Parts: sequence; C-alpha cells; structure tokens
Amino acid sequence: MKLPKLWAGMVRRLSSPFVWGTGILIGLAALIWWLVDLSPEKVVLETDGFKIVEPTIKFGLAIDTLSWTTDTIQNGQTLSDILTSAGLNGQQNHETSLVASQLFPLTALRAGRLYHLLDDPDTEGADWMVYEPNPYEYVRLDLQGGDRSERVSYPVEVRQDVAGGRIESSLWNAMVGNGYSFELTDKMEDALQWSVDFYHVQVGEEFRLLYEKDFIEDEQAGLGKVLAANYETDTKDYYAFWFESDVDTLSGYYDCEGRPMKSSFLKSPVRYSRISSSYNLRRFHPILRRTRPHYGTDYAAPYGTPIRAVANGTVTHASRTRGNGNYVKIKHNKAISTQYLHMQKFASGIRAGSRVNQGDIIGYVGSTGLATGPHVCFRFWKDGKQIDHTKLEFPPAKPLPDSLLSTFFAQRDVYLDKLGKVIVPEADSTAAP
Repeated sequence: MKLPKLWAGMVRRLSSPFVWGTGILIGLAALIWWLVDLSPEKVVLETDGFKIVEPTIKFGLAIDTLSWTTDTIQNGQTLSDILTSAGLNGQQNHETSLVASQLFPLTALRAGRLYHLLDDPDTEGADWMVYEPNPYEYVRLDLQGGDRSERVSYPVEVRQDVAGGRIESSLWNAMVGNGYSFELTDKMEDALQWSVDFYHVQVGEEFRLLYEKDFIEDEQAGLGKVLAANYETDTKDYYAFWFESDVDTLSGYYDCEGRPMKSSFLKSPVRYSRISSSYNLRRFHPILRRTRPHYGTDYAAPYGTPIRAVANGTVTHASRTRGNGNYVKIKHNKAISTQYLHMQKFASGIRAGSRVNQGDIIGYVGSTGLATGPHVCFRFWKDGKQIDHTKLEFPPAKPLPDSLLSTFFAQRDVYLDKLGKVIVPEADSTAAP
C-alpha cells in the first residue's frame, strides 16, 4: 500500500536529521524547565488551578518582598543610636527601646556583632530590626509601633560526636593539636575536675570523650554537654558519665558504679593554669632570698583569671596584708579552711561573713603582696595546720539509689561502647597555645 504524496512528504521531512535534532533540543529544554519549576528552592502550591510560590521565612517574616540591610555594631554604639539612624524619631525611639529592654538587657549589645534592618517598600521607614544576642536566639523589634516584637529561640538539633587524644606535652596541646576547641577542653575539665589533677598530667596518658554538638539550620552553633569522659593513666582509668533522672531531681556526673563524681573539694581553685611552685618546707623564697617553708601550692595564671571556692563555706577573711596581698580565707567545716593569696581584686559581694558555694568566683588572679608574677597561692588548713592538699584523698560519695541504678547502668554501657570505639591519635601538636 502506497502513502499519498502529502503524507509521504511529511514522513520524509520528519525523518530528516535536522528535524530529529531540533525535537530533541526542544524536549530537553522542556524537561529542564519542568525540573527547575519543581526544584526544592521553589516550592509551588496549587490552589484552584493557580500556582502560588511559598514565601521564604526568616526571623519569623516573609522576607521575599522586604529589602534587607546588615551592619555592624560599633564601639560605644547604643540601641538608641541604631534606631535613630534607622529613621525613628525621639518618641518612637523611646517606645521601641522600652519594648527592647523587656526582651534583653540593652547592655548586651556587643561591638562587632551584626544587626539587620528590614524594610517593606509599602510602609514609611524601616519595619524591623533583628539582633542575635547569641547563636541560639534572635530578637525582632517592630519599628512601626506594633506589638510583634519578640525574642525567639531557634530550633536546635543535637548530634553526638567523639574526641580522643594522647598527652605528649600538655592537655592543651593534646586538644588543640587534634583540632578540638578551647570550649571542649573546658567541658572535659568540668566532667573530671573532681577526680583528675589536670596540673600533673603525664606524657602518654590518654583521653576519650563523647559529647554533644548543637546545630541550627544544619550549621554548628555550639557545644552541648560532655556525655561521657575517660581519662587513662598508667595506674588508673577515670570515667565520668552524665545522668539525669526523669523522676528525680538527680543530675550530674557519675562514675562507673553510679557514685557522684562531685566531691566535697575541687582539685584546684583555677583553670587553665600550671603549678609554678609546690608545697615545700625548704623552699628558697625568690623575693626574700632565703630558705623559707612554702605552705601552699602556687598556680600561675594570667591576670584576671577567676579564682573559685573549692568547696562550700563561709568567708572569714577578705582583706590585705603585706605578704599575702589581697587574700580570702574560707571556713568549710570545723576542721578545714582554705586560703587564696595575691589576688588582683575580690569578686563582687565577697566579704567576711559571705556564704559561698563550690565553684563560686571569689576573686581574680593578681600579684599583690610578695609575688613575682600573677598567680594564686592556695593553702589548705586542717585542724589548724597547713598541709599539702595534693596528697589528700577524699572518700567517694554515696551511689545513686537502687531504683535508678539499672537505668544508669544501661545508659553507661551504651556510652562505654561508644568510648571504646574512639581512635586515639598517635601524637599531638607541641606548638605553644
């Protein structure tokens, strides 16, 4: 059967290479348009046959139709200065500042931080100011005099991560040399501060950590708790496990047997320091130039480093002498007192008769009195005599109640399994911090 001449001509034209190539290009273009139109960045809703593009939400606002400017807070710049530059008059400035003061301390504005001004072209003047006082929340101020100002917390996703290292020179170098942060070092000390003397670490000792990372919109915002920590020496393994009871008010770090890590006394009154002089009954005094007993332990640290009370107690002295400089003495019980010498200054509220709790800041490192450099001389009194506190061993605290031990042990075993899989690098950096 023969095709009519008209149909035969059409078939010849459609079967030509040029026509086929053109058709393929048109088809590819249609496919690309269809994929782009349905891409995740452009969410489309169908309503009665009409396509509606879902707006972009940021800081609780649909920002697609708003103009956005970002600036940096300058030294000495106040909220009032920023509002004035945004075009608010005196009354508007006062009213907005009053609302803002109820959402966050106005002194919390920090030089170097960013703020954002958002403007709707259909209104006169800027509509919103947004400031993020920390990575976890933002403050949105309604500059049009409305009632939509608020302080909002971002949704936080918590993920777990691990860390490990071996001491080759110092704990600081082991952490930094393996890429871990100063903040993580601090949190590890928090977990183990009652059992590990971080001022006498030895080469070859190892640590392993399981800890939390906070993520906001898939970007890391900060660190959460250390969930489990292990510090291994030649003679002993130290463990700390974070545990919170759902039915009790008990929370904190516990050892493998469920005993609270929190001891009645901290190992030292300052962090991030080194022992520059130990308890020594025949020490040569660097200023007096003669042999004189040294009844304390000197912790060298930068000027202004916070000094902490090592236990709960009552301040009996917050005064100054020629030799001690500014010093604080705390009575903890009938037998034990502690003393902190050469302070730069006392913390606010510290005076004779003040009650302090373990970890409270009582002063700041200085070099007042007979001191060659910034440090705190820490002295430990027992039954009226000064003794070497680094040689003391305090009895362990009572374990968790039996009703909670099975839950604790189950969680401990999960954490132990994760710690056991941490690979400890062979060596750490020895570069200065």
